[in-house]
Parts: sequence; structure tokens; C-alpha cells
Amino acid sequence: MSDIASRLTTKYQATIPQPVREALGLKSGDVVRFEINERGVVYLRKQQPFDAEYARALNGTLASEWSSDDDEAAYRDL
Repeated sequence: MSDIASRLTTKYQATIPQPVREALGLKSGDVVRFEINERGVVYLRKQQPFDAEYARALNGTLASEWSSDDDEAAYRDL
């Protein structure tokens, strides 16, 4: 396990150190996500690109496929 530090600028920005960028496969323009819980930031990962067209197509399919009263009754308690 490594312990790597980065200093904040006056704008609260920090450089992600090279070993972290390499471990996550980060490049300029990528988005990173932070998972935070009561202990603080516990996870940093590379955000995968969002495919809006795929999400719209999936939503259209699921909206009609799972919209019957029987479906609602069967999955109500999940």
C-alpha cells in the first residue's frame, strides 16, 4: 500500500499524482468520482462515460415491458 500526498491550491484544486493516474488509467479530460462515508473519502475511481443514447433506448424498453398491474404487484415488496 502506498501513501501519496498532493497539496491543495488556493482554489481547492489538487494534482492527482502520477502513480494514482497510472493505477486508474486516467488521462486529461477524464472525470473522477469520490465515494464518501462517515470515515471520509474511502474510494476514488475513474468515472465511466455515460452513453445517453443507450440509456434512452433502455428506458423506452423497460418502461413498456415492466408497466403492467401484475408486474407492479409482483415487485411491490422488493
